[in-house]
Amino acid sequence: MFVPTDFLDVGGREAVDVVLHRLVRRGMIRRLARGVYDFPKEHPVLGPLAPPAEAVARALAGRDRTRIQPTGAYAANALGLSEQVPAKAVFLTDGPTRTVKIGPTTIQLRRTTPRNMEAAGRLSGLLIQALRELGRDHVTSARLEHLKRTIPAEERRRLLEDLRLAPTWMHPIFRELAGGAP
Repeated sequence: MFVPTDFLDVGGREAVDVVLHRLVRRGMIRRLARGVYDFPKEHPVLGPLAPPAEAVARALAGRDRTRIQPTGAYAANALGLSEQVPAKAVFLTDGPTRTVKIGPTTIQLRRTTPRNMEAAGRLSGLLIQALRELGRDHVTSARLEHLKRTIPAEERRRLLEDLRLAPTWMHPIFRELAGGAP
């Protein structure tokens, strides 16, 4: 994934745009959305492959100089707490709200409060969003054991640093995950 501003050290913006346009016409690169490009990957049987939703969202955030935080079913799936693969990847952002469609995937960036973005890019932010999606009644001991197995102990210890950002009902869960770290 790349954006035109990645190349401003080799030429002016207009020249970069012209070169990118020519490369798209030749099929060497692919324009995914306005100002977002990638090198197309082709599967021998499936044909052209769509890029991962998170990579596109990161590229958009980098282009706009904003932060993103996966939310909802996408966050739960990323942590392995749900096998549901969402058709729409939703990310919270401190930038503008927008929807980008790339192939069959829809990526939605939703503007949110600074408090929701305070843990953006960290495990605690992802965990808060995933647990919100699941709900208090669906956080089982099996899911907690899964998190203990898959998240490195050092990462789990850092959860206590962001305890104040989590809703009160999540505090015991964060403490259990952090305390269970060897």
